[in-house]
Amino acid sequence: MAAKNVKDSLAKPDAEHLKERYTAIRSFSEALVEPLETEDFVIQAVEHTSPTKWHLAHVSWFYETFVLEKAFSNYESMHPQYAYIFNSYYLQTGEPHQRSKRGLLSRPTVSEVFEYRKYVNNKILQFLDTASEQQLQEFGPVIEIGNHHEQQHQELMLTDLKFLFAQNPLKPPYRELETSPQKEADDLNWISFEEGVYHIGNEGKEYTYDNEQPRHRKFLEPFELSDRLITNAEFIDFIEADGYRRSELWLDEGWATVNEEEWRAPLYWFKKEGAWHYYTLGGVKKVNPGEPVTHLSYYEADAYARWADARLPTEAEWEVAAEGLPYEGNFVEQGLYHPRPARSNDTTLKQMFGDVWEWTMSSYEPYPGYEPLPGALGEYNGKFMCSQYVLRGGSCATSQTHIRKTYRNFFYPDARWQFNGFRLARNV
Repeated sequence: MAAKNVKDSLAKPDAEHLKERYTAIRSFSEALVEPLETEDFVIQAVEHTSPTKWHLAHVSWFYETFVLEKAFSNYESMHPQYAYIFNSYYLQTGEPHQRSKRGLLSRPTVSEVFEYRKYVNNKILQFLDTASEQQLQEFGPVIEIGNHHEQQHQELMLTDLKFLFAQNPLKPPYRELETSPQKEADDLNWISFEEGVYHIGNEGKEYTYDNEQPRHRKFLEPFELSDRLITNAEFIDFIEADGYRRSELWLDEGWATVNEEEWRAPLYWFKKEGAWHYYTLGGVKKVNPGEPVTHLSYYEADAYARWADARLPTEAEWEVAAEGLPYEGNFVEQGLYHPRPARSNDTTLKQMFGDVWEWTMSSYEPYPGYEPLPGALGEYNGKFMCSQYVLRGGSCATSQTHIRKTYRNFFYPDARWQFNGFRLARNV
C-alpha cells in the first residue's frame, strides 16, 4: 500500500531517522496547544474548521489506520469508535462522523485525547524498534506521509484557533507575539522570465505528495512577477478606490459572494477610531502598512489584480520563478504566526516561501499522467481536483520542513481563514 513516489525518496527507510522525525513532529503539535485552556480545545466555530481536540486525535487515527492496523495483526485501538469519530473523509476505511458535528463531541475528553496520542506514540515507536527491513520498506513511507499530514494539521490548528478566537468579543490572544515596526514597503519591482519549455512537478527525489507528479513539460510565454507580495497599504488603496463595490473588477461568482457575505475588507479587519485594525494571534493590532495582506479569497486577489492592470501568476510560472531559491522565510518554527514585511529592496524575488500562501490563477487539476496513490491513501489529494485553485509557497503557519517549490496547496475560491495572500504577474 506504500506509495511508489514516496518510496523513491525513502528507498532505504532508516528507523532511527523516522523515530526522530516522528517524535519531533508529534511533540511540536503538543507545544502549539500549550497556551490553550481546556475550553479552547472543544469549540467548532464553523463547519469548515475543526476543534483543536479533534485535530490532535485525527492525526493519531491516521497513524493507527494506515500503519498500526496493518502492521500488527492483533492491534486493538483504545476505543472501538475512535475509527468512526476521528476519520475525516476516507470513505474506503469506513463511514466518517459528520464534519459539522465535531464540535458536539464533549467526549472523549481532552485528557483522553492526549492519552490516545500517547497510546499511538508508544505503538509506533514499538513498531520502529522491532520492524524488519521489509516492514520498514512497506510502512516507513506511510509513516512519513503521516508526519507531513500532522504538519498540515498543525497549520490548520493555528488557523482554526485564530478564526475561533476572532469570534469572541474579548478578542483573546493565542499568546503574546512580537510585532513588526509600522512601516511602508519599498517600491514594487518586476522580475522578467523568458518564454520557453520548462519542466514542472517533482522528480520524486525528495518527499512529495502524489499531486506533485509526474514531472512534465510546460510551455510558458514570457512573463513578469512582482518581486514581493502585495501589502496591506496597497490593498487599502484598492478598498478606498471602492474596489469592493465595482462589479467590473470581479468574477461573477466573486461579485455574488462579496454581496452575499457583505465583504468590504480582508477577514479580521475592522475600523477603529478611523484607522484599520485586525485581529491577529497576538490579539488586536493596528494594520501594519508594510506587511503582506492576508486572509483574502481568490476572488479578492483576482479583483485586486484586475484593478492593478495585472493578473495572478499561474502555478507553473510561480514554480519556474522559485527554481533554485532556498526554502527560507517566515515559517511556523519562528513563532511569529503572522506575516512580516519584505526585506530591503534589492530587486530580487522576495517572500516566495513563508508569510502567506500565494493564490495562483491555476485550477487544481491533475498533471498529465497523474495516478493517485493506491487504496484509501488515494483519497488524500486526488478526489479534490474540482472547483478549487492552487496556492504556493507556504505561510507563517507552515513548517519549513514541510514545504517545497513543487508543493500544491488548494482551496475553494471563497476561502479566507487561511493565511492566503498574493503577488502579481503580467504578460510581456
